[in-house]
Amino acid sequence: MNAPTLRSLLACASLLAGSAAFAANHGAAHSGHHAASAAQPAAIASTDLTDGEVRRVDVANKKVTIKHAEIKSIAMPAMTMVFQVRDPVMLDKLKVGDKVRFAVEQANGAMVVTQLQPAQ
Repeated sequence: MNAPTLRSLLACASLLAGSAAFAANHGAAHSGHHAASAAQPAAIASTDLTDGEVRRVDVANKKVTIKHAEIKSIAMPAMTMVFQVRDPVMLDKLKVGDKVRFAVEQANGAMVVTQLQPAQ
């Protein structure tokens, strides 16, 4: 192989190595964007407590049915609805007819009770 051909091959190899390094770093930089967006909460937290009455407690499925007033923080009108609970321990002392105050957030397409306390 002559010297100009060898230099051309080395130059091409150097460019390819540089391109691969750039692509790897560029991809890593963008994977951070995806990780950041995935880490962003898909939930909208509600700090306001809403009045409700327990209609059904489903411990096995970690759900509670509540007849509730309007939930203003998520623009939900008054209705009776089944909610998942974030912490199944919330269901331990609940019984049908209990008056409660609760907070809800929307997480992964489900309405989840995040706080639950007896109404006073």
